[in-house]
Amino acid sequence: MSSVFHVAVTGDDSADGSSDRPFRTINRAAGVAHAGDTVEVHAGEYREWVRPRRGGLSDTRRITYQAAAGEHVVIKGSERVTGWASDGGTVWTASVPNAVFGDFNPYAEEVAGDWIVYADGAPHRHLGDVYLNGLSFYEVASRDEVTDPPLRTEAVDGWTGVAMPVPNPEQTRLVWFAEVGADTTTIWANFQGADPNTELVEINVRRSVFFPEANHLDWITVRGFELAQAACPWTPPTADQPGLIGPNWAKGWIIEDNVIHDAKCSAISIGKEASTGHNYATERGDKPGYQYQLESVFTARQIGWDAEHIGSHIIRRNTIFDCGQNGIVGHLGCVFSTIEDNHIYRIATKREFYGYEIGGIKLHAAIDVEIRHNHIHDCTLGTWLDWQTQGTRISRNLFHRNSRDLFVEVSHGPYLVEHNVLASPAAIEIFSQGGAFVHNLIAGTVWVVPVPDRATPYHRPHSTQVAGYAVIFAGDDRWVANVFVGGDVAAAYGKAPQEGQGLAFAGTAGYEGYPASYPEYRARVDAVQGDHQRFLNVKQPVYARGNVYAAGAEPFTGESGPLVVTGGSASVVTEGDEVYLVTDLPAEFGAVRSGVVTGRDLERVRFADADFEERDGTPAIIDVDLVGTRKDHDGESAAGPIAGLTSGAARTRIW
Repeated sequence: MSSVFHVAVTGDDSADGSSDRPFRTINRAAGVAHAGDTVEVHAGEYREWVRPRRGGLSDTRRITYQAAAGEHVVIKGSERVTGWASDGGTVWTASVPNAVFGDFNPYAEEVAGDWIVYADGAPHRHLGDVYLNGLSFYEVASRDEVTDPPLRTEAVDGWTGVAMPVPNPEQTRLVWFAEVGADTTTIWANFQGADPNTELVEINVRRSVFFPEANHLDWITVRGFELAQAACPWTPPTADQPGLIGPNWAKGWIIEDNVIHDAKCSAISIGKEASTGHNYATERGDKPGYQYQLESVFTARQIGWDAEHIGSHIIRRNTIFDCGQNGIVGHLGCVFSTIEDNHIYRIATKREFYGYEIGGIKLHAAIDVEIRHNHIHDCTLGTWLDWQTQGTRISRNLFHRNSRDLFVEVSHGPYLVEHNVLASPAAIEIFSQGGAFVHNLIAGTVWVVPVPDRATPYHRPHSTQVAGYAVIFAGDDRWVANVFVGGDVAAAYGKAPQEGQGLAFAGTAGYEGYPASYPEYRARVDAVQGDHQRFLNVKQPVYARGNVYAAGAEPFTGESGPLVVTGGSASVVTEGDEVYLVTDLPAEFGAVRSGVVTGRDLERVRFADADFEERDGTPAIIDVDLVGTRKDHDGESAAGPIAGLTSGAARTRIW
């Protein structure tokens, strides 16, 4: 028989957890909850790291943690600090006993690990942080730098090298520095005129807010909370990946309807655990991180990385913002999951540290993951899918005002990108092969890059079982019924495309010289002598049809019947909580019509030898547009992400 355990700030952990005698802490309820039980938390602020003791037994016998209906429940990884002493001007200092931190002191722990990047001589950052009325500070390298910090309006994006505006310039003058002693940690902070003894000042204390210590605690639901202020570490794919919240290598979690913010690194983690590798490239220095990542795939298979034991999480309707590395992160543990209806913004935009693992969503091995109808904006990178992007579907998402929108790296497909708006200057980066792009609006550049120096795995369809591995030749992509609106490469990357590896253009012109059909590809291969040698320098085919190119966007010459029009514009406009797509397309646009595209219409992927399918193995059906309109299978609709998009001026609400 299922039970409901109540938690309230007026409760007592020696009580029985009934509605009349609630517990005081969520952890006390976690200690008694079993499969089928619910932990109902009532309004108030809880400063604890919730560590579930047990999981559920099935999707219908979950353990559910939820905020009481209509009540605001906040769980924080921070503690309030009082007793600040003036240290001259607007600088104050406080000494915190190290006993507050236990065996994990965020002010002694650096943001460090595989693929973190610090410029030569640059100070390393720490997992600590200071908050004034909820607003996080910037760390500086010395006490002297706390005194009069400069106002910064821009910061250089680590990937593109382009100077980007910081979200809140005044925030850059709120700074802190800490020294960790044997018994106390001393913090200096510049509060810019605020009195920290009368305002709310908090500091990071706990690594996580809701994260089990054991693996395989399955079938847990976390619903309706505000979760904030955790000192979670850098989460590369070759390390343990703890987040502010996450399942810690388990199956079947639901994380829904939460507000999650101020994770030092990653907010939601559906990633790997430590036994499959933990920063070995950094610690040992004997092999590249790429090699250790490859090894982690095989090690994970040996400990039960499969659909029966791992993944199948649902992350939906969460608002995630102000995190240093990722909104959602995961390697291996994310398989077969659904990420939908989330609002993700201001991820890694403070730019306090940089590395090759940053994004609103950053997933490795996103096998059969569906990323649909998310609003991702004002991030350093919207979504980055890295390694083993296979069976992955990116559908009906809105990307804008990111440094870059979508990056798919060293993957073999099949992966499907459909009915999205990608409106940032750097819209799509493809360091992969085997993709299908159908009915998108792309108002920025497309960058196509082969990667011949890293062989990565591909899998049997809908499985974690490795079928082989190969390098990335680029190509083997499909482009159907997309609308390209001219983008500026210099604005996206601060340089001309010829200066970098590969080519970036508005449109598909980066595929120039690629064959336009499989027979043409085979003819080129057959003209070369040798076994594997004849494949090395022959570009893979690119299948493109029914696309529209406006405002200077260009097709590659192999495309079949592209519509190229002069003029035209498209932009995303935000008005309060509403978002609109504002378009002005030439009259010729209305002549391009498309029926419903399915997996049967998309050419088979070459290396993985796989089709574009639903999770159940049936052909993919691509019939729902960005705003939720289901298309008539017997009719035709406009190119791009909105079935009813028309020529001329139009304004369509898209969020």
